[in-house]
Amino acid sequence: MSDDRLLNTDMNAATKIEAILYLKGKPLSIGEIADYAACDRATVEDGIIELIDQYAHRDTALEVVETASGYSLQLRSDFQDLVQTLIPVELGVGALRTLAAIALNGPILQSDLINLRGSGAYQQVQELVAQGFVKKRRDSESRSYSLHTTPKFHQYFQIEQLPQQFFPKNSQKQLELELNPVVEVD
Repeated sequence: MSDDRLLNTDMNAATKIEAILYLKGKPLSIGEIADYAACDRATVEDGIIELIDQYAHRDTALEVVETASGYSLQLRSDFQDLVQTLIPVELGVGALRTLAAIALNGPILQSDLINLRGSGAYQQVQELVAQGFVKKRRDSESRSYSLHTTPKFHQYFQIEQLPQQFFPKNSQKQLELELNPVVEVD
């Protein structure tokens, strides 16, 4: 069905706007919606108000909201936990390696992690914190943050606890040696 045939059917403005917001999947301005719906801005404004009212009075997972970029049809914030559970997380190789370093050495100071993984780990730690896999807390004994994995990490990767086989008896001492910064002598 062409755009013209869709927009010229006898549906009300709110229904057209709902379909447009659903199909575009991103915030749209009043002007953009008016262009897609082939109607004037006043009709769009009335339709948006009607849609917001309809969604507010329905027991539904969706809502129409106004954002800085325009209006959008989106999942209610009450369902964000469900989104985190159902939509797979995409982590790059670097972030996965940083996460593995935190998991295997955690809790670990961010400064030690940077010495181990390089300065790119700063951005990777931010990504891991934003996705809920890592928590960072100010360490009371240094100016760095203490990093450790969260329950979400263990749930997502289905890890009850890390096997001790990953930690040979002298690995902590070796790790400390590797993490100590090289002191340059003049």
